[in-house]
Amino acid sequence: MVLTRRDIDPSESPLAYYGSELRRLREAAGFKQQRLGDIIYCTGSLIGMVENGRRIPTRDFSERIDAALGTDGHFSRLVGLVLRSVLPTWFRAYAEMEARATFISTFQAQVVYGLLQTEAYAKALLSVEFPDRADDIAAARIERQRILGRDEPPALMVVLDEALLHRNVGGREVMRNQLSHLLSFADRPWVQIQVMPFSSGEHSAMTGSFNLLRFDREPDLFYRESYDSGHMTANSQLIKQRSVGYARLQADALSPRESALLIARVMEERYGDQPALA
Repeated sequence: MVLTRRDIDPSESPLAYYGSELRRLREAAGFKQQRLGDIIYCTGSLIGMVENGRRIPTRDFSERIDAALGTDGHFSRLVGLVLRSVLPTWFRAYAEMEARATFISTFQAQVVYGLLQTEAYAKALLSVEFPDRADDIAAARIERQRILGRDEPPALMVVLDEALLHRNVGGREVMRNQLSHLLSFADRPWVQIQVMPFSSGEHSAMTGSFNLLRFDREPDLFYRESYDSGHMTANSQLIKQRSVGYARLQADALSPRESALLIARVMEERYGDQPALA
């Protein structure tokens, strides 16, 4: 099935511009939707939905389009704008600053920090509130993680509450892969992951998750989010207090090595292969 052409205004949104460019360059290359779909191993209807602004393109889709049409990375560059536009409006300002930060410190009380989530874990989280948009928002979240693959990535300091290791998000396989993903960062020199164990009792972040961003030439930022909004501030007194609090968190948490051992143990004991019931 190939979708009927729908005229869209390319200035309407990044997605509309992407779709109009895909249609323009596909037609210039002399391809029908189905033919282009065959070349990049997808359906012609998917090509049509992207052109009509009804489907969010992925980075993989964009890279294959560039290869098929010989567009020299045009769609691979555009897709970043498209995926950022999918993020909740109130979150976009933080995502922009996160991408520019040189040092990120975060404490997470309930879920794995977005930059460290697997796609399956992100989809499972998002499907609770956004069942119709979980795939698209998860793709945008994974796009944020590209900053960790830069030649000079930001330093990322993470403290995770032990509770989130035990919270079964998406099922055993999803959680096992997520915890394995956390362990894969052990050899990354710019990433440090620590776990705040239950045995630590009360600590300096009992009021909830927060992030601290530092920059080379801009003021530090403090960020915290609630159900449907985010609060970001450069208030120096608050940042001083939270920075001291974060240092205390790191001191009270398990060391990176001890944290990795705990993550591995939870992964095997809670999410490992289970014997079949008799």
